[in-house]
Amino acid sequence: MRETMIGVIGGSGLYEIDGLQDQQWVDVLSPWGTPSDAILTGTLNGVKMAFLPRHGRGHVHAPSDVPYRANIDALKRLGVTDVISVSACGSFREHLAPGDFVIVDQFIDRTFARDKSFFGSGCVAHVSVAHPTCPRLGDACETAAKDSDITVHRGGTYLAMEGPQFSSLAESKMYRESWGCDVIGMTNMPEAKLAREAELCYASVAMITDYDSWHPDHGEVDVTEIIKTLMGNADKARAMLAKLPALLGAERSDCPHGCDKALEYAILTAPDKRDLALLEKLDAIAGRVLGAA
Repeated sequence: MRETMIGVIGGSGLYEIDGLQDQQWVDVLSPWGTPSDAILTGTLNGVKMAFLPRHGRGHVHAPSDVPYRANIDALKRLGVTDVISVSACGSFREHLAPGDFVIVDQFIDRTFARDKSFFGSGCVAHVSVAHPTCPRLGDACETAAKDSDITVHRGGTYLAMEGPQFSSLAESKMYRESWGCDVIGMTNMPEAKLAREAELCYASVAMITDYDSWHPDHGEVDVTEIIKTLMGNADKARAMLAKLPALLGAERSDCPHGCDKALEYAILTAPDKRDLALLEKLDAIAGRVLGAA
């Protein structure tokens, strides 16, 4: 058993967690750059929590500029064991209405201007992201949402686009009709991939703000309406997050789905061929396996 620490990455409109005790904003140094912001730490109902505003307080980072590697590395260095990603998304499905939450379990990554791995030349690793989210964390998020009277849907495919512009009508129709996507956003990739490389359990909660541009009765995305719905969703998200400590507990055993052992056989570079400078940067992310090499 080890101590649980819930890490929350808050998206647009979510910049704090209600009820945290012993709050402290902590600056975490990462060899992968400066995280989006300082990290708010504290305890909630006896469970350690860490909150990181993905875009920074005041929304200063565009989706393509979010320092994803630094964010995940910083959470890992703090001792986070479980990451809950909360983000605003558009919907491709009539029944996934603005104000609803979706517990995402699959992704299609259409981003192209972001660093997507901690590994590379000098230390090559390949992790599986066939199932990129943790069902155990998904269960907890679903229960917490239902207990908060939030309309929540379990399962869905998230299309990660580069942005910052919203989809064209042709793109929206393609993602919905040909590709079978359910929601669309700009920030969960490469975040989910990096969390897997860091051996962190990861769950994605998509907060629906709009119907993208495919819907014949809604037309193009109306930013004014998005902001209005986004603020309401942030209130719901805070209510959901407040219920997670009781569901996850102060102590946890190994992940039954193997998220915390993702690097077990992933590193392929022979020990005598590894780049020492890269290994130093990987001390938090891959220390468990590199220390045993």
